[in-house]
Amino acid sequence: ALIAAISAPVVAIDLPSGVCGRTGEVLGTAPQAALTVTFFRLKPGHLLLPGRILCGRIACADIGIPEAVLPEIGAKIRLNGPSGFLLPELAPDAHKWSRGSVTIIAGPMPGAARLAAAAARRAGAGHASVLAADPTPFSPDAGLVLMPPAALSSAIAEARRLVWLVGPGGGEDASDALPALVRAGKLVVADADALRRPEALAGVALITPHEGEFTRLFGAIGPDRIAAARGAAARIGAVVLLKGPTTVIAAPDGRVVLNANAPPWLASAGSGDVLAGVAAAFLAQGASPLQAASAAAFLTGAAAARLGPGLVAEDLAGAIAPLAVAKPPLDGIKTLPLLCSG
Repeated sequence: ALIAAISAPVVAIDLPSGVCGRTGEVLGTAPQAALTVTFFRLKPGHLLLPGRILCGRIACADIGIPEAVLPEIGAKIRLNGPSGFLLPELAPDAHKWSRGSVTIIAGPMPGAARLAAAAARRAGAGHASVLAADPTPFSPDAGLVLMPPAALSSAIAEARRLVWLVGPGGGEDASDALPALVRAGKLVVADADALRRPEALAGVALITPHEGEFTRLFGAIGPDRIAAARGAAARIGAVVLLKGPTTVIAAPDGRVVLNANAPPWLASAGSGDVLAGVAAAFLAQGASPLQAASAAAFLTGAAAARLGPGLVAEDLAGAIAPLAVAKPPLDGIKTLPLLCSG
């Protein structure tokens, strides 16, 4: 009743009363704060909706807690940012294959595969190939290697084709190639139409579902997005990048990265295909699945913020390119581990 009666601007201490620090959900009722002052480290509830909105502007204050306590706490949840992932550096003798190869299986909607391929190349992959029944939509891109679907078996047999992206615009049969790729030891990013059967995803490196795709695979997310993503990652043994206003990236061992830099205008058709292509490129350059997913999510969000509200997905690949080789870390941003239970 007191919260409902508030008419003055609110400054919240730690969290707005009623916001769950673990999930960001509202437990009963909560005020809209103009400013939230918290201490030492953020909590997930500061970043996950609706808590993120209700917090207003967030300030994290130093109250003298020493950094040395972090190893003792063993927190497994981090806020994403350049200090949390390593961008690949090119050796002086690099060539296109040493920079990594990404092979994409296209389907009946070739625009998605084109976006993913452009993003993979702009993010540093030295070689990108597309298996496409109709090469016409890809023909203007002279740097892209095109192969017919019949070449799938021979392409899988090539050891240097380690990273594969399956699903963008792939149609109902997109997941059919997953078992053969996993058996061959390939690093697979499964996106979009490849996300139809959870049993087919066992052994892939990374999946990138939005909320609808996640629900189709694993059931309703519920109020605890971190627990849902962790459960899915443990179930299939792969990193899960659950897209949203705050993207939740979960590894099978329980580590979680929260990405909160994406502006709302990134919600544009095709941006997920770009994200998948960037993640595949970082995998191809030697990043772990968790690092590749973290870098892709942050760089795509940073590129979108720089482009502004008028962006379309075709703009993203070019905007990501200078960020993907930025040294030192982008814009001097320093991110901090989250302090939370588990």
